[in-house]
Amino acid sequence: MSDGGAADRVTAVVLGAGHAGLAASHFLGERSVDHVVLERGEVANTWRRERWDSLRLLTPNRLSNLPGRPYDGPEPDAYMSMGEVIELIDAFAASSRAPVRTGVDVTGVRRTPDGYAVTTSESEIRARTVVIATGACNLPSVPALSTALPASIEQLTTFDYRRPDDLPDGGVLVVGAAATGVQLAAEIRRTGRPVTLSVGEHVRLPRTYRGHDVLWWMDASGLWDERYDEVDDLTRARGLPSPQLVGTPERATLDLNALTDLGVELVGRWANVRDRQAQFSGGLRNTFSLADLKMRRLLGTFDEWALTHGHETDEAPQELAATRAPDSPRLQLDLSSGEIRTVLWATGYRPDYSWLDVPVLDEKGRLRHDGGVVDSPGLYALGLPVLRRRKSTFIHGIEDDARDVVDHLAGYLAVRR
Repeated sequence: MSDGGAADRVTAVVLGAGHAGLAASHFLGERSVDHVVLERGEVANTWRRERWDSLRLLTPNRLSNLPGRPYDGPEPDAYMSMGEVIELIDAFAASSRAPVRTGVDVTGVRRTPDGYAVTTSESEIRARTVVIATGACNLPSVPALSTALPASIEQLTTFDYRRPDDLPDGGVLVVGAAATGVQLAAEIRRTGRPVTLSVGEHVRLPRTYRGHDVLWWMDASGLWDERYDEVDDLTRARGLPSPQLVGTPERATLDLNALTDLGVELVGRWANVRDRQAQFSGGLRNTFSLADLKMRRLLGTFDEWALTHGHETDEAPQELAATRAPDSPRLQLDLSSGEIRTVLWATGYRPDYSWLDVPVLDEKGRLRHDGGVVDSPGLYALGLPVLRRRKSTFIHGIEDDARDVVDHLAGYLAVRR
């Protein structure tokens, strides 16, 4: 990897040196397409700088595969720590000899008659094609009501949070019950702090089912390979929260029942702030019932697949207990009482395309693309939810997506020649 000045002209520029950008580089190299990978920080920068200390992958190691690098370690059912993920991506960059230039900020991308001009902190690069692999988690998505909170309450996003010891003493309100929210609520509660979790729509899954990791079933049954053009409601599928899972040595299930057992108080979706009162929506039981119903339907799909494909295990189908709702969940919480000292926003992320000077964004600021082929000739994307398959944002899902996108890019170049 080089820190040298950027070349004036190159066939392809890849933006981002995470696993998605490096996978694009791998397949560009296989096709002998000259290219450069630009990274604002270091390789795997998001994992190094924007994640909390205890984070582990949701997927078991056996699924932590990158192009040409299948997992062959001694713990296929364990879950990689943040440090191990960084090592994995570093090794992939080194083995593929990816032409990465680190510490380069991209400040603009605009159309030119023969492709694109990529303006960086070092120089301007002219490229016939550009692959945007900057990911979907560049900025935390925080609701506007955050501005109405009293100044006495410290507000953090999951970009800011590193460990419980950094938080002020006192109660913590975690907002959001996807994978990040439930993991951090549990971690903070185990330190003895009072924790309240604001729950909206969520995806409930057991960690294991019938003797296998639940994500093994997603992979083996082919559900993860469902293509974007086969999904009934693609917009909804791309906006679903991550499932309530955690990677632990004991392969424990971390759902709302487990949080209740830990002493976490569950309230509804945070709807408003009025007169320093946090107001939560009702209907918590209905929210739980819907998540339980969808989980049972998915597990039923696994049962049917096992029966019809000869993959019955020794363990019979299991019935999971319904999510237990509080008898009288609070609908209001006084933010000026001192009960809550910290609000931790686990409300998801959004991409940052402030540097993109090409009219390819929709009214919500999302890229307009068809399976990673962006709505501008020669512009591509990787690493977005359900980009080409349901598994697109997982590490093992990038190989097929990157191969397909680079195939299209190569075809585009061939036509242009």
